[in-house]
Amino acid sequence: MDIPAIGDAEELSCDVLVIGGGTAGTMAALTAAERGARVLLLEKAHVRHSGALAMGMDGVNNAVVPGRAEPDDYVAEITRANDGVVDQSTVRQTATRGFAMVQRLESYGVKFEKDEHGEYAVRQVHRSGSYVLPMPEGKDVKKVLYRQLRRREMRERIRIENRVMPVRVLTSPEDGRAIGAAALNTRTGAFVTVRAGAVVLATGPCGRLGLPASGYLYGTYENPTNAGDGYAMAYHAGAALTGIECFQINPLIKDYNGPACAYVANPFGGYQVNRHGERFVDSDYWSGQMMAEFAAELASDRGPVYLKLSHLPEESVASLESILHTTERPTRGTFHAGRGHDYRTHDIEMHISEIGLCGGHSASGVRVDDHARTTVPRLYAAGDLASVPHNYMIGAFVFGDLAGEDAARYTAYEGALPADQLAAAHELIYRPLRHPDGPPQPQVEYKLRRFVNDYVAPPKTGAKLSLAVAAFDRMTDEIAEMGARTAHELMRCAEVSFIRDCAEMAARSSLARTESRWGLYHERLDHPERDDTGWLHHLDLRKSASGAMEFTARPVEPYLVPVDGFTPVGGPSRHLGEVDLVPVATAGPREAAPAARAQAAPVPRPAPAPAPGGAPQASPRILELLSLAEESPDLAALTPYLTDPDPAVRAAAVAALGETVPAGAGPALAARLADADPGVRAAAAAALRELVEVLPGGPELGAGLRTALAAPDAAVRSAALEALRALRLGDAELYALSLADADPEVRIHAVRALVSVDAVPELAVAAADAAREVRVAVAKGLASVHAPEPAPLDPLLADPDPLVRGAALAALARTGCPDRYARTAVAALADAAWQVRAGAATGLSAAAAEAAVPALAKALADANADVRKAAVLALLPHRAGAEARAALATAVSDPDADVRAYAARG
Repeated sequence: MDIPAIGDAEELSCDVLVIGGGTAGTMAALTAAERGARVLLLEKAHVRHSGALAMGMDGVNNAVVPGRAEPDDYVAEITRANDGVVDQSTVRQTATRGFAMVQRLESYGVKFEKDEHGEYAVRQVHRSGSYVLPMPEGKDVKKVLYRQLRRREMRERIRIENRVMPVRVLTSPEDGRAIGAAALNTRTGAFVTVRAGAVVLATGPCGRLGLPASGYLYGTYENPTNAGDGYAMAYHAGAALTGIECFQINPLIKDYNGPACAYVANPFGGYQVNRHGERFVDSDYWSGQMMAEFAAELASDRGPVYLKLSHLPEESVASLESILHTTERPTRGTFHAGRGHDYRTHDIEMHISEIGLCGGHSASGVRVDDHARTTVPRLYAAGDLASVPHNYMIGAFVFGDLAGEDAARYTAYEGALPADQLAAAHELIYRPLRHPDGPPQPQVEYKLRRFVNDYVAPPKTGAKLSLAVAAFDRMTDEIAEMGARTAHELMRCAEVSFIRDCAEMAARSSLARTESRWGLYHERLDHPERDDTGWLHHLDLRKSASGAMEFTARPVEPYLVPVDGFTPVGGPSRHLGEVDLVPVATAGPREAAPAARAQAAPVPRPAPAPAPGGAPQASPRILELLSLAEESPDLAALTPYLTDPDPAVRAAAVAALGETVPAGAGPALAARLADADPGVRAAAAAALRELVEVLPGGPELGAGLRTALAAPDAAVRSAALEALRALRLGDAELYALSLADADPEVRIHAVRALVSVDAVPELAVAAADAAREVRVAVAKGLASVHAPEPAPLDPLLADPDPLVRGAALAALARTGCPDRYARTAVAALADAAWQVRAGAATGLSAAAAEAAVPALAKALADANADVRKAAVLALLPHRAGAEARAALATAVSDPDADVRAYAARG
């Protein structure tokens, strides 16, 4: 498709713009319309089938029904479950308004379970309080809500635009208030702009953050269309987000993206057990601590973990099947049947899958007050997107209602929409069309979400989180290079950018909170304790004026409902700024980086001559060659291509030789080492290296390789030496000539070749080479000949370079370490360079025990772990003696794992 011009955008206008047609968005639209506002509801799918309610709901997790639960008890429960970090004023809205919402939904036609007397059949699942209200016909919830939206009086005030996905909230340049949105029509590809008096974000959680254990991009627990759209839009609009470090993690059915449904099964008598059938969860089901206990059990020898149902009577199992195989996940019965499992004979194996961001199930989201207002004027957030801990479905309805009520006060923005914001949104949407053959969205998204699993998923460390930030920074460019051809693909590409934003927020927030809290949700191995003194705070993030992600620690306000164990005192916020990353470029500290070796300038390759009419064209001979190669041709058939005037054809012919390896391939490849084109020579060298184990050596091949030793390319000369050595086609005299080569890499290959023919005198000459790396190769080579002797190492043992001395000292372990050399090695244990000390310790493994063991025992106290490891390994040959065993015993408790392991073995 073509990129539409910004000026051709379809412009819409409304008083209240609602983004997202799921639970909260539907209620926001209904309430705003009931209060007289002109409402525009945008949904990137179709409102009839969208959101978490699309397939229905099996029950309400947090119904505060009078007579069965008290609002203050519910607020206290959520406060404890969230380790004290809550804004109780928001939680209290759900507690006090939830029952009225149940009755409102019931008036729409939603069915809640009642007993024989018409009372709500609330069940107890949590350790205290009864909050679970089953919905036997919950599969029809979205159908009922859609019917309300389509009532005549609602249609007059609510305009629904399906298949339209906003990517940015537009804000006023004057005062920063929300004034509309920029969007994509996911079917036509049209650019859509909206001017509004207020904007309600109701896009759901970021369920596509981590990668499910199944590896399927869309095999998530949450609705897979929830890609974090609202989190990214709120962030780029300047709103504060909070609790992003508190992840959503769920116990799920193994190999299936559905919940095990303890909320449904527990009232029937089901429960979680380990493989011994033992109940193990000590904490309440609200909390991340429960997930920590679950993860620990799963990782122990008591795993796997199951939802136990096989002990239940037939009527309970049948009732569970009628709920779990219809409303909750219609494919669930098929999944179990495909495995031959039946709840009567098999309990349900459980595991932990992907992480996500979700206020409704944990605490992460856009910061809102008790009227769903964000920190950006006239911008609202509701549902799983908003940070109202453990809000669930009823909370989403309540805050959708609050947002719609408050937003209905405003009328459509009448000024000009900001051109710079529209241009940025237009670029975000349509840039994949400029390179349609770029990396496809599924590949880029898989890589991005794999990084989330590798580095962000708990347990967390500063080092892994810092690696995550670096990876997400790199992926900004990769995401910009994604390709697309259709409007649907544009939607998916935009979603990847939302996921990346959420991933960076999650990593940086997790770095900023330097404690552990919420059980598994934020378990920091490098900060394992909960710190209420310093961190009984909300962690807010926002986009600074410079575009950086900055943080503020906002103290928890004094509670409306007292909770034992937590005493927030309020007070001023603590501005943290940008979070510091942990250095992860190297493993451990290093005084200075080694000096970079000068790189040889690349050999310029002539550009192909342009074809008539401009752009260069590939020779049709290459297509002929590729077709021929499929038939495994002999050398005679390939020879015309090997001598073709076009170097591209010759290079392709070399590649075909490497793939087919006909008789005579070796000499033919050697001949191409002298090709006039450097690209052909490089291809031939690579093919020879690849095939050296399978090519028959012979005089013709040997002659070609000897000729190649005079080639202008060092890589070709190195390959020729390597092939000559491997095929036993050279001798000491020939190899020694290459010790004078200008390139150090060629000289190193010459040293290896000389070792292969035990040419010690020639190697001794190379001990004076100007390049350190060559002298190190000589030291190692002198220890690798068939009859090694220590004397040729003498000049290298006195070499001014510590790496050469270290290599020479280590070589004594192979050449033998008589008394004179042992004294040299013992003295070297005091050298300033740890490499020399490690080499000396290694060399002493071949010395007499009376000289070696006392010195090595002292070396076990060296500050460098590699020296201590070398000392332990050197003591092993001497462990028949009591002194060596005593020394090894002291190293069994060394702080370094390798040292401990080798000492224990000794």
